[in-house]
Amino acid sequence: MDATRALLLPRSDGAVPGVVDFRGGPAPRASTGRWSAAMFVLGVEIAERFAYHGVSANLISYLTGPLGESTAGAAAAINAWSGVATMLPLLVACVADAWLGRFRTIVLASVLFVVSMGMLTLSSALPVFHSDGCTSFTSLSGACSPSPVQVTIFYVSLYLVALAEAGHKPCAQAFGADQFDQHHPEESVSRSSFFNWWYFGMCSGTAATTMVSSYIQDNIGWGLGFGIPCLVMVLALAMFLLGTRRYRYYTSTQSSPFARLARAFVALLKGSKSSQCAKYDHSSSIILAYIDYGGN
Repeated sequence: MDATRALLLPRSDGAVPGVVDFRGGPAPRASTGRWSAAMFVLGVEIAERFAYHGVSANLISYLTGPLGESTAGAAAAINAWSGVATMLPLLVACVADAWLGRFRTIVLASVLFVVSMGMLTLSSALPVFHSDGCTSFTSLSGACSPSPVQVTIFYVSLYLVALAEAGHKPCAQAFGADQFDQHHPEESVSRSSFFNWWYFGMCSGTAATTMVSSYIQDNIGWGLGFGIPCLVMVLALAMFLLGTRRYRYYTSTQSSPFARLARAFVALLKGSKSSQCAKYDHSSSIILAYIDYGGN
């Protein structure tokens, strides 16, 4: 059944208005959404925070250590990467709203997280990527000199992490909030509580990876330090997919953000042209009045 058509059909008792289930039919209130669905989303967010900060928290040490970059060069690379990771969610959010939807965007972003973290793990752990053949599972800091292949794979993986982060950031929290009906008395209270637990989960994931991953990376090896967040994301993705049947999916009837942006841009151009024409007419009137006055 088409999702848009399902929203227009009469609602059976217990169905949430404006929402469909994973089959595209009306979403029953009793068997979809609420905390039983939101907990899956909360879990994948905690894992995403763990994975993202497992890379970013100690990134300066990896760049100046195993990759042998200067402090100034490492700082410039981190600033550029952080800027991209901060701006990309604006674009990905529009793509998610226009075509993919929040659920698919979260799944694709999680898969991308697994791939990019896996690439980071392999590039830092396998001897083939090091010019002297050592392994990062047992070697620390500057013990291994990097090869061009390792540096290339690292930066490709790093920006894939930024792209994955851009998919999670605008969609995960909104999708979790979608599991609660804000017009329902009980669910609206749970929805407010969800945001509190969401923030707690974000801080918990960040604190855990800062203590665990950073210690492992500095004292045991970078391969294991990148591998643990990768494994956490694999488990989180599997857990998130287990909740597919329980999620509520909102189908927007509005036009895409790109179409609205284009209309706003066209309106801006038309308004600018109209303003210029009005100024020209006003200036012409003043000139003609001055000429008439001078002639008299």
